[in-house]
Amino acid sequence: MKKNIILLSFVIGVYACSTVAITGRKQLSLVSDEEITSLSLQEYGEFMKTAQKSTDKVNTALVVKVGTNLATAINAYYGAIGQESPAKDYQWEFNLVKDEQVNAFCMPGGKIVVYEGILPYTQTETGLAVVLGHEIAHAIAKHSNERVSQQVAAQYGQQLLGVATSGQSEVVQTAIGAAYGLGAQYGVLLPFSRKQELEADHLGLIFMAIAGYSPNDAVSFWQRMSQQGSATPEFMSTHPSDATRIAKISEALPEALKYYKK
Repeated sequence: MKKNIILLSFVIGVYACSTVAITGRKQLSLVSDEEITSLSLQEYGEFMKTAQKSTDKVNTALVVKVGTNLATAINAYYGAIGQESPAKDYQWEFNLVKDEQVNAFCMPGGKIVVYEGILPYTQTETGLAVVLGHEIAHAIAKHSNERVSQQVAAQYGQQLLGVATSGQSEVVQTAIGAAYGLGAQYGVLLPFSRKQELEADHLGLIFMAIAGYSPNDAVSFWQRMSQQGSATPEFMSTHPSDATRIAKISEALPEALKYYKK
């Protein structure tokens, strides 16, 4: 048993690691981007069948504007460092839905949804850029892939040896199906870890700065979010404490401001 665990660790280390740009963190990656994107699009399609699109034309246009600016900024960042953008094949969509939940998400593949309930907290175009920068960063950093890969490793560890060495994907497909079978938990509302949340904050600051939005506004946005009272909105359900988040954002601001031009 111990030998199998050691061998599994070796296989994962050799074949299944990727690196998050900007932070340089190594992450587990056992599942192809194509598989994750395909399943995410299915979840997104199911969600949009029942979602009610907002009739607020002004804020809908603002969501599209900010999302488009951030998408352009991401490609500019990767172009500047001489790397291929993870979003090069994204088919971006930006939606504002009529729902009072304080929430937003970005699916792998570039499908973005903002709930009207978060707008009283974003307040401005830059505040909205804080939220969208954070959510898009989850997709760019491939956090969904990482979470599903953790499911694969945890549930199918020993069998994974055969998958990694034979190139067959039955076990991976089974694990993805089990994860996405939980519906919204692993699709629309994937529960990211606190480490991933802080990483998304970091990357989001960089992307919004490149897009021309002052990253300084991230602190005031999260301060407003922290004043909601005892009820924890879905948007913050697995997030770090307010104090931790604001402290980490403050630490990252000098780096982000290097990218900022009005």
